[in-house]
Amino acid sequence: MESERTQVSEKMGKASGDYIKTVEGDMQPTQGLEIKIYKKRWLMLILFVLYSASNAMQWIQYSIIANIVMRYYNVSSFLIDMTSMIYMITYIPLIFPASYLLDKFGLRYAVIFGALGTALGSWIKVFSIATDRFWITFLGQSLVAVSQTFVLSVPARLAAVWFGPDQVSSACSIGVFGNQLGIAIGFLFPPMLVPNSDNICNIERGLRLMFYIVAAFTTLVLVLILFFFKSAPPLPPSTAQAVQRENTEKETFSRSIKRLLTNTGYVLLLFSYGINIAVLYAISTLLNQIILKHFQGHEEDAGRIGLTIVCTGMLSSVICGVILDKTHKFKETTLAVYVCCFLGMIIFTLTLDSKEIYVVYITAGILGFFITGYLPVGFEFAAELTYPEPEGTAAGLLNAVVQVFGITFTMLYGFLFNNLGDLKANIAMCIGLGIGTLLTIMIPNDLRRQNAKI
Repeated sequence: MESERTQVSEKMGKASGDYIKTVEGDMQPTQGLEIKIYKKRWLMLILFVLYSASNAMQWIQYSIIANIVMRYYNVSSFLIDMTSMIYMITYIPLIFPASYLLDKFGLRYAVIFGALGTALGSWIKVFSIATDRFWITFLGQSLVAVSQTFVLSVPARLAAVWFGPDQVSSACSIGVFGNQLGIAIGFLFPPMLVPNSDNICNIERGLRLMFYIVAAFTTLVLVLILFFFKSAPPLPPSTAQAVQRENTEKETFSRSIKRLLTNTGYVLLLFSYGINIAVLYAISTLLNQIILKHFQGHEEDAGRIGLTIVCTGMLSSVICGVILDKTHKFKETTLAVYVCCFLGMIIFTLTLDSKEIYVVYITAGILGFFITGYLPVGFEFAAELTYPEPEGTAAGLLNAVVQVFGITFTMLYGFLFNNLGDLKANIAMCIGLGIGTLLTIMIPNDLRRQNAKI
């Protein structure tokens, strides 16, 4: 561990004589080498936000109207839950080849693969409009889920490759914002587009409209990416990125994975991050069933409560990104947000049986503000703990563990919910977050990227 830090310091020492920090648009050479921050970086970020949203909005597309889809396709609640969990199941084995492609071929090819798969999967769903074609809609959903492997690892990588040191955390939080925006759309529009009607034809018209809108949007995003998205700027935006470019050329993917798995702080973050986001996945997947148990006939409210969770989380993500850029207090911010996630889950649990649904809106919003806002904080803390390893690899492994925990927690929550009730299920989630808080306390405050004076 110490020798690794020494090597990083030596590289940074050499690099600091070759590169200097510049303002936006300026380019200043020192000893024949240059860094530059390009205005085009904002276009890359906007395109990624749209791309990420186009994939994420399909994650919860069926689960948030679970009772309607179950009746239309005549399938069990487990199969509807699987349309969400397939995102987690496919991610686990595919993240390693996806991370390899990201590291070796760059952001452009990874994003094109993901956008192409998302668009194709969306069009497959268009042909699933018939009560006996659930297998077709699940096939399309599976292809979109596979494409997610080229989405979740990108924000930290894109931020580091295109943005300077004073904007990298904010850029990462905006990148994660794209995923949250998509989930928000997935919560909001399906209940609005697909009516809970006794007439199957009305449900069919709603599903057809939803599928065509999604397919058209994903196709537009694919075209924009093909024409405008670039892997990286010609010159690096920071000294740390300059060193990392040189380091990446010399390192193999397998050695990078090995170093990540022997990094104690990162491994602790893997488990704590996995627990936190797994709770979010479990609550989101079964939200329709949770709300309808307490408030029958409130399908649209279930979608709006999910929207509230995500929207408050989007606000929190941006705020946390700015805080990290201004203070560089990564460990302290991570721990503070995690403790609030734990407390927020307790409040949500205690107020869920309230007879006033507006109370659930408020407590769900509080939970969402912290548990969804934790996403970019965890990404950035991982980047700090693992520098100079490629951000895409660190984020990919982080998300792989999230999917394992996500499947486990979602199945556990579903089992407890159906057999023991929502109170016991929520208590289990609270216990999980309590354990995650303790693990976060144990993470060493080893900010390698900051120590390299990016």
